[in-house]
Amino acid sequence: MIEIKEELIESLLEKAIDQAKSNNKTQMISMTKEINETDPLRFFESAKKLGMDRTFWTSTSEQFFIVGVGSAFQIDANEYRFQNTEKQWKKLLRDAIIHNPYKVPGTGMVTLGGMSFDPSIRKSDLWRKFGHSSFTIPKFILTVNEGKYYVTTNVQVNQGDHSRQLANGIKHAEETLMSYSTTLPDQTRIHSKDEIAPQQWMDTVERATEKINQDEAEKIVLAREVRIKLTGDASITAVLDKFISSQTNSFIFAFERDGDCFVGASPERLVKLQNQQLLSTCLAGTAPRGKTKEEDRKISYKLLHDEKNRSEHDFVVNMIKNAMELYCTSIQIPKEPVIYPLKNLQHLYTPVTATLKKGYSIFDIIQQLHPTPALGGVPREESLKFIREQEQLDRGWYGAPIGWLDSNQNGEFAVAIRSGLIQGDEASLFAGCGVVKDSDPQAEYEETNIKFLPMLSVLGG
Repeated sequence: MIEIKEELIESLLEKAIDQAKSNNKTQMISMTKEINETDPLRFFESAKKLGMDRTFWTSTSEQFFIVGVGSAFQIDANEYRFQNTEKQWKKLLRDAIIHNPYKVPGTGMVTLGGMSFDPSIRKSDLWRKFGHSSFTIPKFILTVNEGKYYVTTNVQVNQGDHSRQLANGIKHAEETLMSYSTTLPDQTRIHSKDEIAPQQWMDTVERATEKINQDEAEKIVLAREVRIKLTGDASITAVLDKFISSQTNSFIFAFERDGDCFVGASPERLVKLQNQQLLSTCLAGTAPRGKTKEEDRKISYKLLHDEKNRSEHDFVVNMIKNAMELYCTSIQIPKEPVIYPLKNLQHLYTPVTATLKKGYSIFDIIQQLHPTPALGGVPREESLKFIREQEQLDRGWYGAPIGWLDSNQNGEFAVAIRSGLIQGDEASLFAGCGVVKDSDPQAEYEETNIKFLPMLSVLGG
């Protein structure tokens, strides 16, 4: 039962219509209300009945969910994408009527989206539906935060609209989203798998090591693609459901664009902002999980003391620190990393906390952090130049910032790894690894195989 009076909705809509008449232009209004417990996955699945694109975000360790349905407003930027995205978002907030009595993270007006890894690369047909910076303000948003449930409705109101008619439309859509079945769709299976030019990729690893040994770079991150065919059209809800149960320390996401869906479970937070407090995490250095507790402990110990992985990890920690120094105060970094365990993998992990200075935003931090040495390399420009010239791949949104922002000046972004682009009964999966001076192409190839496992497992592999 939705805990809000319909009269209030009509009154707010009438206010927006009056504002539209006064300004002689469309007026955005955002209305948030608390509701009874609602299953995020079933809300997401029910959205298919409305024929709208869907967005999904959860931090599984915190039981925090945002589910978006449809698009009330779109923010797109190709040139100066960080600045232009922020400029459009701030203008939207200034002009909007926002009714949100709760002020908790993820409520009020929320936008969700992401960016491409490298906007200078010509977009391939694979990623034609995903812009270099594309953020959606959904028409309907379900937020789950600290055991409480909220629905936000975002509407663009015109001066000729009628409040009762709009309110009835909102009510009907909400009833559709809440009237879900008790069962979720079945999962498909993998029919076939095609590795895209694996030998050519290993040859590129070899060329990268040569460049590094000539002191032209310290580290270059190379990614590759696996294309899979499924036994039927993938159910995104089933994929998310399996991710939630198997990847308990990850950010699980899905961004639909006109039938294509970029989906994944990334363990790597780029940055979180709440009450001016920033948190960024370094997750670099990777090893598999052991089959027994003893084997797992030995692998963890080896990872903590492995020179290559520790060096790779330190690259990222120092970069995060340097990126934050201009925009933050009170930067705190632990002296040593710890092990961050996932179902299939384990990583070296170091959190970095700071206070954001006044006058700066989360976009300033994202621009400084992306791409981290874990996804680009060191030095940044030299490694990116090599990737642009040698990597036979348009990464699209893989390895790039994805996340959300709200009208309360909170937000969170992750690095889009352990991910894939699903297109009906086909999918492209992506994985990468850091190449250093003593890298072995075959060993790096095997590391990417391990990193493909989370996506392969949720697609029925």
